[in-house]
Amino acid sequence: MKHRTYTICSGGTLGSWVLPYLKEAGALIGADRGALFLVDHGFVPEISLGDFDSVTLEELERVRSGSRQFISCDPVWKDLTDTEMAFTWALEQGAEEITLCGVLGTRWDHSLANVHLLRRALDAGVQCRIVDEHNELRLMDGRAPLRLTQGRYSHVSLLPLTLSVSGITLHGFRYPLREATLTIGQSLGISNVLTAGEGTIQVRDGLLLVIQSSEEEASG
Repeated sequence: MKHRTYTICSGGTLGSWVLPYLKEAGALIGADRGALFLVDHGFVPEISLGDFDSVTLEELERVRSGSRQFISCDPVWKDLTDTEMAFTWALEQGAEEITLCGVLGTRWDHSLANVHLLRRALDAGVQCRIVDEHNELRLMDGRAPLRLTQGRYSHVSLLPLTLSVSGITLHGFRYPLREATLTIGQSLGISNVLTAGEGTIQVRDGLLLVIQSSEEEASG
């Protein structure tokens, strides 16, 4: 059965904070140790895949028996990270929305590579976000404005993912911008705040990473 929305759970930083996202997911995909997290918390992944080099044989069997589909690959000869394998599988199913959980953590090489997956989603016309306990990341370009609403996130930061992003216009923010340009290395877009119930971000050219952040205490 194909679904419209998919939530990928990878083996990065996970905790009880992720459970609400998993409960409202259309279909769940487990990537490596993220699949073990799903199964051990009572969820049934639509598919679990990866090299599973971070789980024991007993844990691997729990994942295999607790998933609707299961794909294991050689950790040496595969060309994609476990998260990109899961992401690619979701695209192949015709996903319209993808949420990535557990894709940020102590390995910055993996974390940054996962942020770059937002570009693949944008090119494919798929709505995509990365969430962790304190942040939600989206990527936008000049094709459509991005609307944000006030909620659990207290700050909104803007960072260019291309050398420069031009024509940035903000409405409903404490620090407004009009036809502004951000270049890599500038901190002008850090820590803005929504002042209205809804804020709008528009750009003309380039790729803009939009990060909503919360300063709430960790919940484990």
